[in-house]
Amino acid sequence: MGSAAQNYLRLKEKVAEIAIKSGRTAAEVDLLAVSKRFPPEAVKEVYDAGCRGFGESRPQELRDKAPLLPADIRWHFIGPLQKNKIKYVAGRSVLIHAVDSLELARALSLYAGKHGLRLNVLAEVNMSGEEAKHGFIPEESEERVLELSGLPGLSLMGLMTIAPHTDDRKRIAAAFGGLYGLFEKINNSLAKKMDVLSMGMSADFDIAIREGSTIVRIGSAIFGARRK
Repeated sequence: MGSAAQNYLRLKEKVAEIAIKSGRTAAEVDLLAVSKRFPPEAVKEVYDAGCRGFGESRPQELRDKAPLLPADIRWHFIGPLQKNKIKYVAGRSVLIHAVDSLELARALSLYAGKHGLRLNVLAEVNMSGEEAKHGFIPEESEERVLELSGLPGLSLMGLMTIAPHTDDRKRIAAAFGGLYGLFEKINNSLAKKMDVLSMGMSADFDIAIREGSTIVRIGSAIFGARRK
């Protein structure tokens, strides 16, 4: 078994261990292997180790890669999405993580209606306040997410964020904890409750799990340094 497969198995154990130490069960946290910019052979190696959930962030890469790999892979689209690229993602992804505006949400809703689809989505919230990051600002997120939840053809499954660009673990924990608080607050106003919190990557997934994440998105710690 190659190194990527070994990394995946080791991290799967680590995720379960952290979840249990946090008073949760191992089944409450999914490990999503982020395979963007890695070839199908690398994905297949990790698939053969038992992984079924993979994350991509480039629409055309998902379009080209998915047909080359086993049909039971659950593809997640985790990157920014332009409206003209929806056709490459909708229908291939079990979950679209980064719905960062009502404009994109409405475009997804329109596409779903035209093609008879029901798209599972997450609303991205910019908990860091960094201009380089996408997403709804926390102060407006409740209103925006409630509006998003009513759009036809979409199933709002939960929220997503990316940690602040910092080594300050307290600041990272505050951002993740803040998203969990928003998640709980918004859920109080929803008839169909959200159950997904996508937060945590290779450098901070342990913090994210302790703060309530249900999906951690791990790429380099599994596959190694990412190719350009």
